[in-house]
Amino acid sequence: MSEFDADVIVAGAGFTGLSAAEALVSAGIDVIVLEARDRVGGRVESVAFSDGMRVDTGGQFVCDEMPEIMALVRRFGKALAETPMEGAFLIQRDSRSTETGYTFAESGRIRARANRIDPHDPAIAGLTAEAWLARQSDPPDAKAGYRAMVEGLWCRPIGEIPLWYLIDNDRRTTSNGSELQYFVEGTIHAVAEALAATLGPRLQLNTAVTCVERMDGSVTVTTGNRDVFRARQIIVAVPPVMASRMTYEPDLPKPLIDAFAAWKSGTVIKTFVRYERPFWRDRGLSGMVMWRDVLGLFACDVSSDRAAALVVFVGGPLAAQWSGKGAGFVQAEIIRRLVAALGSEAGDYTDLRMRDWVDDRWSGGGYSDVITDASAYHAEAIIRVGAPPVHFAASELAPSFPAYIEGAIIAGREAAARVMAALHSKDQPASAISASAS
Repeated sequence: MSEFDADVIVAGAGFTGLSAAEALVSAGIDVIVLEARDRVGGRVESVAFSDGMRVDTGGQFVCDEMPEIMALVRRFGKALAETPMEGAFLIQRDSRSTETGYTFAESGRIRARANRIDPHDPAIAGLTAEAWLARQSDPPDAKAGYRAMVEGLWCRPIGEIPLWYLIDNDRRTTSNGSELQYFVEGTIHAVAEALAATLGPRLQLNTAVTCVERMDGSVTVTTGNRDVFRARQIIVAVPPVMASRMTYEPDLPKPLIDAFAAWKSGTVIKTFVRYERPFWRDRGLSGMVMWRDVLGLFACDVSSDRAAALVVFVGGPLAAQWSGKGAGFVQAEIIRRLVAALGSEAGDYTDLRMRDWVDDRWSGGGYSDVITDASAYHAEAIIRVGAPPVHFAASELAPSFPAYIEGAIIAGREAAARVMAALHSKDQPASAISASAS
């Protein structure tokens, strides 16, 4: 009998961990996946409306330029719904002033200008996105739009985010069209569940990894249930902030500890508001609204043949502020603002579901973690190197589409490749030998 429970342990069953595990299993490597939650998906999850229709309360949108997640959607036979985009995009300045979104294009030009800067240019060393924006000569409305976009997408205060990191992240998000192009009918979380089903009993839920003890050529993992597992290698497939909160024996090397310390979790709240019909279209509106009197608040039409609905995102400092006031306040404030922007019918909703990701127990937050240390140019590379036999993987570390489901899949498969290389550099695991012999 082997002294190991598996060749590889994967800690975390989001798209990163599931993709890593599938790649390893396909290569004939014995794997155990340990997931802290009572479900798979990580920062992708779903809930049901009162009639049983499920919606994605975490990651949701995909586009044609995301080949890995699109391939999984097709593989598991899920249908795509095209996100409704026709109609005017509203900019809501305050409760009395609404205009169509011409200044959105102006803020987009600021974003494009930033992305032409080399992220390693010494002239921007130590500069936050906020400090750089203050130096620009754009109109105040355009600057406000850019601030709203940054805090809404990266879910941290713009004054915390290094400009080089913002540019580098944007350059790695390699879509030329809308990243809101599609959502999955029946939820993208169902894709994660289908992927998890291929792993069978290799997956264990409600099993949080709390301590990783590394030795030469093996790891011993202790869980919150006080179970102990031994393996040759481990992939810690959770966001950087959560990975840093685990206990490691011996301590991780100092460069790795410092690299993890560079990150903070994003803060975001996502709310679905369901209606009898998409009434906003009667006025030629798209359902997309960006607010300017508060930054990081954005609404989008996610209606389909089955239901009319708006999804509302609260991101960055606003999410942290509103979260502290409780769910009742957040829901009432969202409806109040929808009514001011779209008319009184916005108050006649039929159902509402809200997910507050601020300080989430198992992910830290959402949509992703963000580097807030302006000097941490090499943090991602250091984390990817890891401390073998301990390896790290997360969507944030992906070479393309960081912080998206697409990036999570890529990061998971890359981590699996690193582990396979490490295994083959030593004695082949017994399972790999038997697989090749057969």
